[in-house]
Amino acid sequence: MPAAAPHRQTSPLTQPVTALTGVGKERSAQLARLEVFTIEDLLFLRPRRYEDRRNFAAIAALRADRPATARGKIVALGVKWYRHREKSIFELILDDGTARLHCRWWNLPFMEKYFAVGDELVVFGKLLSLKPRTMDHPETETVTGEENFIHLNRITPIYPLTEGLPQRWLRALVWRTLADFARHIPEPWPTMKGRAQAIRMLHFPETEADTEIARRRLALDEFIELQRQIGLRRKNFEAKARAWPCGGDNHLIKPFLARLGFKLTGAQTAVLRELRRDMSGTHPMRRLLQGDVGSGKTVVAACCALLAIESGYSAALMAPTEILAEQHFRTFSNWFAPLEIPVAMRTGHRKTSDAGSQAAAQLSPPRASLTIGTHALLTASFALPNLGLVIIDEQHKFGVAQREQFLRKGRYPHLLVMTATPIPRTLGLTVYGELDISVIDASPPGRGTVKTFVRTEDKLPKVWEFIRSKLAEGRQACIVYPRVEDSGQNGIKAVTKEFAKIKQTLAPYRSGLVHGRLNSQEKEAAMAAFRANTIQVLFATSLIEVGVDVPNATIMLVENAGQFGLAQLHQLRGRIGRGAHDSYCILVADAQTPEAAARLKVMEETTDGFRIAEADLQLRGPGELLGQQQSGAPSFRFGDLATDYDLLIEARKFAAKELA
Repeated sequence: MPAAAPHRQTSPLTQPVTALTGVGKERSAQLARLEVFTIEDLLFLRPRRYEDRRNFAAIAALRADRPATARGKIVALGVKWYRHREKSIFELILDDGTARLHCRWWNLPFMEKYFAVGDELVVFGKLLSLKPRTMDHPETETVTGEENFIHLNRITPIYPLTEGLPQRWLRALVWRTLADFARHIPEPWPTMKGRAQAIRMLHFPETEADTEIARRRLALDEFIELQRQIGLRRKNFEAKARAWPCGGDNHLIKPFLARLGFKLTGAQTAVLRELRRDMSGTHPMRRLLQGDVGSGKTVVAACCALLAIESGYSAALMAPTEILAEQHFRTFSNWFAPLEIPVAMRTGHRKTSDAGSQAAAQLSPPRASLTIGTHALLTASFALPNLGLVIIDEQHKFGVAQREQFLRKGRYPHLLVMTATPIPRTLGLTVYGELDISVIDASPPGRGTVKTFVRTEDKLPKVWEFIRSKLAEGRQACIVYPRVEDSGQNGIKAVTKEFAKIKQTLAPYRSGLVHGRLNSQEKEAAMAAFRANTIQVLFATSLIEVGVDVPNATIMLVENAGQFGLAQLHQLRGRIGRGAHDSYCILVADAQTPEAAARLKVMEETTDGFRIAEADLQLRGPGELLGQQQSGAPSFRFGDLATDYDLLIEARKFAAKELA
């Protein structure tokens, strides 16, 4: 996204880079590959890192495990050819008086013309070997005696490059451009100063701290502009959109709550009040409901559906998988049958046609009802008269465009999106910035604790023994694998192969199998048997990360756990711990990358979904965390959604004042 609000076209900064001395057709084409088209783009080109060139390491002191900058004279150089001149290696030897350093470039023979014996050279890299001291493909700069104050004896910016674009040339261009155009850098917000100084510090900092000060100042500009855009969109939406008031009158909610058999927690009650207040108005509710796995979001969603139905309007609930949609259909049908509320089901493989749904459709005006489904609700053939409320469960599984497509089914219906994968705070202010956020921050009472253990493959015999002991107590277990069938990947287990092998180990307890390649009837039969406890062990893929609610299931074993992301592991663990008994999540992993080891450590240390969400953002970054579906995700040159929550809060307050 742009670094700040757009400037007037008359600004000198909007000139193409070809207006700068030394930038011709070839150089401008190279800069274009870095998305640098104007003078402003050049000034906002962020260095990818910095080198402290105030202190050079002696070549004799260079270490193989640490990159460093060294300086010396070239004492020899040349190209060696191999295999009939098909392959080559260019090598030069650098001497600083303490030792010699061999610098090599493979299959780049033309580099010989850039250097000469006697040249003084600065190199940056990491030793490949100590005998002799060797660096492959180091970064280099020849000390020419002119403009060395730009490149050496300072904290030096290192820019992203493209083929044919020298680092030294680009750094000198930025230096000259700053000198000529810094005075034209505008302040996008009249009440805020210091932008031009931040640009200078970004490129040529005097201290290491300057780089972070500059980044944060420019990130704040980006965040303010984003929050201003979000605020404007919301303001425009509220000005034109009118929803049907769905505050209800309690004639359905009171008997519903009386029949539940449990009281809502204080957290559920507080959130329901927020939602009811929003739904009572003519401005369409746009609210994200966060709650950890098992916190009781579904019953709150049921209450919201009843508010709409009490008000004479229908509701629709969309889930990402057939398993979850089927579970919701059973739950809501049981809850709403005594209230004589029609509940319909619509998925790619199933469309209910029970008498209640038919009767509701034939009434004129149609009777308010609830429809539950999957992506099938998005099809053109589905229409629900008087749609007052749209509920989207496991919102992160859907894209922004799908959410908007669903909303267009009605006349600005109220929207409740729910997720059991808590949203990191910074993403809540950006990707979900147009939604108000409610949080259920407590779980229902009377549930056992969930303990998590990481075990290696060699401990599996003891793990199976432990699982058998819990099955003997009457409990049930889920065993999850990353693959359906053997893909040939070394050490990655497949559920079909392991099911055939392990079910004998767990006999006489009965085992079932569920994965994405089974048809709907087969999957539902396995799930029904597990719910009924006619099978005690369910072998599955991550398909069951949502949609399994069996209070008697107290064991979750995940094999090849390093193959799963943090959010997936947390969701899988959320399938247990739903009853009064203590539960156990066992993550089996052997060869672990540092990233996988960090994920498993987080899982062992906490069951708090909000802490896990923040850790996931730190480990993966926002791009990978959001995936491709969240097409509205912003990108920033300077802002960091993993660390800049305080800046986002400041930007939100600032933007609110600007729009007031």
